[in-house]
Amino acid sequence: MNDITIYHNPACGTSRNTLALIRNAGIEPRVIEYLKDPPDRETLAGLIAAMDVPARDLLRAKEAAYAELHLDDPALGDDALIDAMLEHPVLIQRPIVVSPLGTRMCRPSEAVLDLLPSPQRGPFAKEDGEVVIDAQGNRVV
Repeated sequence: MNDITIYHNPACGTSRNTLALIRNAGIEPRVIEYLKDPPDRETLAGLIAAMDVPARDLLRAKEAAYAELHLDDPALGDDALIDAMLEHPVLIQRPIVVSPLGTRMCRPSEAVLDLLPSPQRGPFAKEDGEVVIDAQGNRVV
């Protein structure tokens, strides 16, 4: 049950924290750096369907391409938004984690804990120092 995939951007702190939480559970995931190896249409549409969200929920509105392409237009449907993400992978929100327990956008990074089949092996703090897992391996709420 350790078949975990993360669509990862190593320049993103949330993505790095999510990857570190997966590894803290003793799992070495398949890491796809989606800016270098973007998903194809079938894969991206499959991720959206698995998360049961509209394509718009995967858009990074803070990216320049979002404004340049007028992606805030509510008339744009999922196909047009997927086209934009395929053309400009930087528009894809991250990280996306796929596990046997589900597929989820892991923002905040601790959302990944619900997708991991193994418990955390020890304490974990995010890069900013926020403690997420205590010394006993329990989630800090």
